[in-house]
Amino acid sequence: MSPTQIVVTVLVILVVAAIAAAVVVAGRRRALRQRFGPEYDHVVAEQDSRSAAERELRDRERRHAELELVPLTPESRARYTEAWEELQVRFVDSPAETVGQADELVSRLIAERGYPTGEFDDQIAHLSVEHARTLGHYRDAHEIHLRNSRGEASTEDLRQAVVHYRALFSALLGEQPPVAAGTPEQRQPDAAHDATNR
Repeated sequence: MSPTQIVVTVLVILVVAAIAAAVVVAGRRRALRQRFGPEYDHVVAEQDSRSAAERELRDRERRHAELELVPLTPESRARYTEAWEELQVRFVDSPAETVGQADELVSRLIAERGYPTGEFDDQIAHLSVEHARTLGHYRDAHEIHLRNSRGEASTEDLRQAVVHYRALFSALLGEQPPVAAGTPEQRQPDAAHDATNR
């Protein structure tokens, strides 16, 4: 083989390797986007680079695989659904307390499913692998809960927090919505909204 042929062969091999690497990276990126949905964009916005964000998401997948998640028994699911219905009924009379109770109920459910319940950011990271599409709701609810603890949340904010908590609650129960349509659980936030506008 002449030196020119060797150079051309090496260049072809390098081009093919670069194309193969790009295809692999694009495939991994597509898989992460599909799995994490809006959480993918959220993590990319938080990190210094897309590759750092993707490393973080792969690390979340690895840590999630180490968890021993357990499905809820039908009895446990019924107990949580009933607790949520009772919580919604109490909202009209005590919205501020109800938001705190919603946070506690969601935290208990997270723990019973086998997720860690330490720092909020750790909860988000572990939940993001299977529940990425509801994390925006959970973040919003948690933020309102914190404002509520400082006395800075309006009744409408509190109503929104309960609606946001319900999104993750439903996903963790494995149902959408957690209770049948038309129950007090679904009517109470609107009733609370109406009561504050009288």
